[in-house]
Amino acid sequence: MDELLRTSIKFLAGVGPKRAEMLKKEIDVESFDDLLNYYPYRYVDRSKFYRTNELLPDMPYVQLKGYIRHYYEEGNGRQKRLKAIFSDEYGSIELIWFAGYRYIQQMFPEGRQYIVFGKPSYYLNSFNMPHPEIDTEETASMVSGGLVPMYHTTETMKRSGITSRKIQELVYKLLKSTRGKIEETLPEYIIKHYGLPALPDAIRMIHYPQNPEELRLAKYRLKFEELFYLELKLELSKEGRKTRFLGEKFAVVGDYFNSFYLNHLPFDLTNAQKRVVKEIRTDCGSGCQMNRLVQGDVGSGKTMVALLAMLLALDNGCQACMMAPTEILARQHHEGLSELLKPMGIEVGLLIGSTTKKQREKLLPKLASGELKIIVGTHALIEPNIIFHRLGMAVIDEQHRFGVEQRAKLWIKNPNKLPHVLIMSATPIPRTLAMTLYGDLDISIIDELPPGRKPVYTEHRFDDNMHPIFMFLHREIKKGRQVYVVFPMIEETEKADIKSLEEGYDLYASNFGQEKVTLVHGKMNAREKKRVMDTFVSGEKKILLATTVIEVGVNVPNASVMIIENADRFGLSQLHQLRGRVGRGAEQSYCILLTSSKVGNEARKRIEVMCSTNDGFIVAEEDMKQRGFGEIEGTRQSGKELMLKIANPASDGQLVAITKREAASIVAMDPSLTLEHNVVLKERLLWLDRNGQEAYSNIS
Repeated sequence: MDELLRTSIKFLAGVGPKRAEMLKKEIDVESFDDLLNYYPYRYVDRSKFYRTNELLPDMPYVQLKGYIRHYYEEGNGRQKRLKAIFSDEYGSIELIWFAGYRYIQQMFPEGRQYIVFGKPSYYLNSFNMPHPEIDTEETASMVSGGLVPMYHTTETMKRSGITSRKIQELVYKLLKSTRGKIEETLPEYIIKHYGLPALPDAIRMIHYPQNPEELRLAKYRLKFEELFYLELKLELSKEGRKTRFLGEKFAVVGDYFNSFYLNHLPFDLTNAQKRVVKEIRTDCGSGCQMNRLVQGDVGSGKTMVALLAMLLALDNGCQACMMAPTEILARQHHEGLSELLKPMGIEVGLLIGSTTKKQREKLLPKLASGELKIIVGTHALIEPNIIFHRLGMAVIDEQHRFGVEQRAKLWIKNPNKLPHVLIMSATPIPRTLAMTLYGDLDISIIDELPPGRKPVYTEHRFDDNMHPIFMFLHREIKKGRQVYVVFPMIEETEKADIKSLEEGYDLYASNFGQEKVTLVHGKMNAREKKRVMDTFVSGEKKILLATTVIEVGVNVPNASVMIIENADRFGLSQLHQLRGRVGRGAEQSYCILLTSSKVGNEARKRIEVMCSTNDGFIVAEEDMKQRGFGEIEGTRQSGKELMLKIANPASDGQLVAITKREAASIVAMDPSLTLEHNVVLKERLLWLDRNGQEAYSNIS
């Protein structure tokens, strides 16, 4: 069976080497298995046959059964066309071909019975059907009696004769040749428990369903299988990591943690923060490496949780680091942690791309000796020459900004036992998506905001009436507050409707005075950005104009207003992140979404979501519904690993939860998949592994 499914598609009748090469290049189909799993994108209902006397002028596509009585040609040169009289016992219509009809008469001789399918046209009191699909008795079973599949093809494929109809024919041939040879890939107990059709039936029904119910069953079975094996891989990976990867065992909760917790916490932890800290302590005390993702909305207190985790490392003779995606964010974390730990006399190092050679020469020996216990940095932390004495806790902020390989480089910084990994994300990820993207991680959610935090008031305004907005800003600045203004671009482009940052600077400077306004963008070097940000953080400048360089991590509690120009140009996730830059103090904060009066429907929906809720997880769910999981920030790099062809976490959330629960139950009872009824699972995983998906060394 394995060898049959791995057979090159070039050996299927009607393909050959050239077409096989094109199928591989255009739609990544190179084996029998690939073609069986190349699913239709829609279906045409051909379960009904019409009579010629039932045709009406406004009908969509119809199917007729009858005889081609005779052919004849009309016109000359470019006006030449081929016509045929097609009739059944109730009447007749005309079939017409305007081009590409050289072989029609040879392929479909007169006097024989055929099935024709096409859109009827009514002209001069009679019906005709231009360029119909024609099937003989031999091919009739492929198209009649049910829902007929339509397949995506590219223009290159079509030019070479590989149309949707051609793929349909190839799939039909392959299904006939593999009948009785497709083996089941799920255990019988799962099939029975969830009422799933057998795999051979599901594959037949997804390509050639006889009715909508068959199609529903086929989709359910194939989606279940995709998600189940994805979740099973993740559960096995998690289980294997616990047994193979030993981490530093944090047996002690000592003076560093307790002193800070009892004497230096700036505010009481929320119940959600306490719960997550407890989960971290349990993980780190197990002797296995922790890999935990902490999700929490902007301002929920993830950094405080991370600091307590780092202090736990110090209590157990280890060092801790925090890696951030940008220098601005790294500097901010460094300043914040230094301020919090100053009363305890704990030095916090900073290592970023702009750290000077002289600063490095002072910093690195202290890190290597263990004198420096906590360091914050960017990807500079994973450079080969950066040596830790004993790294026990690695905190990674905004993890989707780092590739898997970059994160893994932190692991080798402890030569004896792996450091625990705590990943923080302020980009809320819908729960169903987190279960598929990060199922091999333990997930904690901080779902409370600290007491006193007020929801940010969000409002949609049009940019052709700025006077009331400027008056409002004057009042806020008079109260001592500060303002962010975010633009989607840096400089003028041919799209004149998008305001540039420079143009915006002129507008705000003329209304508020140059001494109150500054700007920052991604083209500035690190020193320039720091200088500008310092003037805003200190309160010297009242209005900061920026591109999305401020999206992540900038923390100015005194800033109470976020204005987002051309808000319709931003995605929901980005809008929510930008809104999170305000609302960090006790005062009421505001987010104003500016657009022109002409806003598209999709953009209007995003803006309505933003104005209706401050909950990042609700925003994320809506984002996923609107765009699908493959476009959500942080998922693109994971798309290939997911290998999903029919399931979609954006719409199949309930199935994600079911399959995860089933996979977790199986791994808990049989982590090596050695029980007789689970052998098929092991074999399937090894098959997937040999076909270029993830490796599962803990079961091989």
